[in-house]
Amino acid sequence: MPNHECVIIANPEGNAWGFANDIYKSLSKRDKKFKLNELRVEKFRDGETKVRIKENIRRANCFFIHDSSLHPDEWKTQLHFVNHAMKFSSANEIVDVLPYHKFLRQDRKDESRVGVNAKAIADMIGLYADRVLTIDAHFEQIQGFYDIPVDNLYSSITLSEYLRERHPELLKNVVVMSPDVGGTTRARGFANKLGIEDIAIGHKHRPKPGEISEDYKIVGDVAGRDVLLIDDIVDSGGTLVTAAVTAKKLGAKQVYSYCTHGVFSEGARERMAGGLDLAIVSDSIYQPSHEGIEVMPLAPLFAEAIYRTNEGESLSELFR
Repeated sequence: MPNHECVIIANPEGNAWGFANDIYKSLSKRDKKFKLNELRVEKFRDGETKVRIKENIRRANCFFIHDSSLHPDEWKTQLHFVNHAMKFSSANEIVDVLPYHKFLRQDRKDESRVGVNAKAIADMIGLYADRVLTIDAHFEQIQGFYDIPVDNLYSSITLSEYLRERHPELLKNVVVMSPDVGGTTRARGFANKLGIEDIAIGHKHRPKPGEISEDYKIVGDVAGRDVLLIDDIVDSGGTLVTAAVTAKKLGAKQVYSYCTHGVFSEGARERMAGGLDLAIVSDSIYQPSHEGIEVMPLAPLFAEAIYRTNEGESLSELFR
């Protein structure tokens, strides 16, 4: 890979363009072989999609920065067509950079006559792409769904640096908490990166998707402590707000949250800002400005990962 030109590809009319530009600026300072190339997306009158890569990519290593804010169906369609376009434009290697990898919440057959959409997407990507680069994937076993290499970055190191620089007071008397049992390993990993020993775990029951029962419980001592809630995805924000309210009833002082992927369905931003003392999300999905919600940039981490991938260097240093 190091002997090939490296091209960063993104749609200048999409929400990932700023993210891609930040990556390109960082990389171009290190080596002039890194280029930025535009993706053009057109729509026919009947709604069909056409994509075109503006400049030549023959024999180049191509890193496609996909727009995570697209509707899932459009995200899937554009990804498939762009991969096909890169393949048939004679790219040397195709790497899909997916800051938020959609469809990973559908990772198992949980009822009769349903598909495992995470596997279907992995098969689709693997038709033309050579590698996937993502961050804080919804489930750790994502690599097993693919027949091509997958590098799943972790935002815990970036969060650690962000908090020490922006909110050092938050780390003085804090308990890291997972809002549900399924996120315990994630919360423990973040706590280790932050040098925090104590964690707490929330226990919830969903009567149906999007709803949380009233018997929410917390395992662990939060009385007299600040609480940092850790999760990978925030959608409605209901679980986090419920966890915050419960923690304060048990004597917690301030309750903060960090979620990598801010999906934010209707009303979620207002719910989060009103129910937490501070909410932090990354820019894996484009986030408009909103009072009470801070956005942590991930472009420097992705730039380093892309550089190491292109140069054939190890990514393991980024996981420590």
